[in-house]
Amino acid sequence: MGYAVVVDPSNFQKEVIENSYHKPVVIDFFATWCGPCKLLKPILEKLLQEYDFILATIDIDAHPNLAQQFAVEGVPDVKIAFQGKINQGFVGVLPEEEISDLLKQYNLTSELDRKIEEMRQAMAEKDAAKAKKLLDELFSQYPNNPQLIIEAANFLIRLNRLEDAEKMLSTIGVEQKEYYAKAQGMKSLIEFKQMATIDGDNELDQQFSQGAKYTLSENYEDALKIFLTMVENHRQYKNDAARKAMISIFNLLGKTHPLTKKYQQELMIALY
Repeated sequence: MGYAVVVDPSNFQKEVIENSYHKPVVIDFFATWCGPCKLLKPILEKLLQEYDFILATIDIDAHPNLAQQFAVEGVPDVKIAFQGKINQGFVGVLPEEEISDLLKQYNLTSELDRKIEEMRQAMAEKDAAKAKKLLDELFSQYPNNPQLIIEAANFLIRLNRLEDAEKMLSTIGVEQKEYYAKAQGMKSLIEFKQMATIDGDNELDQQFSQGAKYTLSENYEDALKIFLTMVENHRQYKNDAARKAMISIFNLLGKTHPLTKKYQQELMIALY
């Protein structure tokens, strides 16, 4: 777990530059009159409870020289000090998930991430009892956490408790943006679960079923290849089902995932 510190010119060298050799320092240039700054503050403070970094806050009105030194033109302006170097982070307010992704670039992992990975390993080993125990512990520590809801729904889908999984995913609202998109993708996994059972003489049905099976086993690239081929050659299959399947996978992976970027472009070429 990290900590926060108020920074001014007298302690900048020690609190930011020197400390950055021990752990990343997230520098939040803010102003008391700034609305977006007030929105960003609780997000950064929440992440501070999960990740081991230092949150250095600098009031640009109280310390304009520091703001000028680091070319701060608008607030909030977040920079990251690491190994003595100041790196640009972002300007404005980003969703919590995107800031988490930025922190992970500095080799930071949260306790939640570590326990989720442990839970995933238990699932991979088909140790449902251990996976459930870890999920119960996580929910007691991080109630209503959307990332955790996504993981729990995936666990339920693997147990074929599809109705329970869908109810859990429905608790994630549209205002939660990236997590909402992932929840919609997870709901599609329920459909993929049903699609994977298709077993007939129809070659297209078999192809689509195989794509669904690849998706369920998290072999997303092979699934996308199958669905893309079907879009290119059999666009009308089951009312454009292959295109819809690709979009569902994009939602599952998130918009920043390399496969999403690659196959969104391939899909656009195929359609137009």
